[in-house]
Amino acid sequence: MDYFLAVDIGGTQMRAACYAENNQIPSTIQRIYTQGSDGTPLDRLNHLLESIWPEGHVAGVGVAAPGPLDPYQGIVIEAPNIAGWVNLPLKCHLQDRFKVPIALGNDANLAALGEWKYGAGRGYHHLVYITVSTGIGGGVITDDRLLLGERGLAAELGHVTILPDGPICSCGQPGHVEALASGPALAKWAQGEIQKGAASILPADQKITAKDVGEAALKGDALAIAALSRAGYYLGLALANYCQIFNPSVFIIGGGVSKPGPYLFDPLKASLREHVMSPDYLKNLTITQAALGDEVGLMGALALAHSIV
Repeated sequence: MDYFLAVDIGGTQMRAACYAENNQIPSTIQRIYTQGSDGTPLDRLNHLLESIWPEGHVAGVGVAAPGPLDPYQGIVIEAPNIAGWVNLPLKCHLQDRFKVPIALGNDANLAALGEWKYGAGRGYHHLVYITVSTGIGGGVITDDRLLLGERGLAAELGHVTILPDGPICSCGQPGHVEALASGPALAKWAQGEIQKGAASILPADQKITAKDVGEAALKGDALAIAALSRAGYYLGLALANYCQIFNPSVFIIGGGVSKPGPYLFDPLKASLREHVMSPDYLKNLTITQAALGDEVGLMGALALAHSIV
């Protein structure tokens, strides 16, 4: 029997799972902290894979990694929050060590692949996936293929300029959708309004998070609802741009900021209708929440592993 391994690498933790052929339920799954005193992150990744390695034949390993990377050459260009992972030839390293086919992909791109293959995107041929969390990332499926671009750097959907004179994004550029609608962005806006005197059940004397805002919105807090509405407006504007570029049949939205549901989605849909060039883009268009939750990285890596056989 063939086995496929999937790895999901993050700045805080990395996970690996082993799947028997034609099975989407892992036979083994392990997670460890990315950083530790007992070796470098690369050492820890090696040990993690060894801990789940099956007795049978491993047909392929799919690896989801953060940050810009070159999936063709298998090089991590720069992984945020992982010291030393700059121009790291991760694919070659793992192939040399484990002697099996390895494929490397950007984590947000692979999340799109996972949702298309196993989640909310099943049955669609043209898909845009967006994750709205600490940052905003995404991936695009067009004509049943993952869009990668010349160097594999396509679909940085959080770094689309929608307010040229807007706040500075984490990448250093002004007015990106990530700077206006990510979790930290909406929490920062809510905090600023409280400091100006706005009434809210959110605390005025401590730092608040997007989760706090979402929970307050569910309790009917007007400021929290306004913060999510503002984020939804900017996301809808971005989605109008994506409609005109990719003409998808489904938008799948994941990440923690999407959890309050209609408080984000209703203003998002209204903004999309307002800004899209033609209502023809909205015909048969589905907007839905992601289905795979925290497993989306592993499932995307599994789909990638299957693709290299």
